[in-house]
Amino acid sequence: MSQYRLPMISNLDKTPWKSTVNGKSFVHSIDSNSILLDVLRDQVGTLGVKRGCDMGTCGCCAVLIDGVPKLSCLTLAQEVQETDITTVEGLSEGHHLHPIQETFAECGGSQCGFCTPGFLVVISALLNNNPSPDDDEIKNAIEGNLCRCTGYQQIVDSVRSASKILTSGNENLNGTEPLSNPNPGFVK
Repeated sequence: MSQYRLPMISNLDKTPWKSTVNGKSFVHSIDSNSILLDVLRDQVGTLGVKRGCDMGTCGCCAVLIDGVPKLSCLTLAQEVQETDITTVEGLSEGHHLHPIQETFAECGGSQCGFCTPGFLVVISALLNNNPSPDDDEIKNAIEGNLCRCTGYQQIVDSVRSASKILTSGNENLNGTEPLSNPNPGFVK
């Protein structure tokens, strides 16, 4: 009887996928209909990209594609061949956090943390294009990201603090120490 069984989903053709993710080149064999979210998590290993709604309404899966925020749950991996993709893991410089990562921790922008990677990616794009956004620009930038915990004010406060760091020319607000210590357990 099993010899007459037809699969519900036909065998999909595998196709090569090549892109740069967080500064490293990757080549993988993927299903022709793979979404970027699955390729990034399951094949590239960037687990900071979160699966939230799978409908493009929560923003948890946001990544930067050639510097522009996109929802990886709505993007076919084939559409972003040969592009530069940045996930939350790619925002830091070596062991030093991006200012928005640091201020999210300091200002309480992250509560449970599930939505945080999407917010960080979208906000980093905002700050890259406009290092001094006003509150309306901040709110417009994050309108596609949902958070159940913070009430958003701490997120707006985090962006304002990161903006101060970026526009001050210092590595942090008081200008005395690096924004983050690459080895916090190390004592001089």
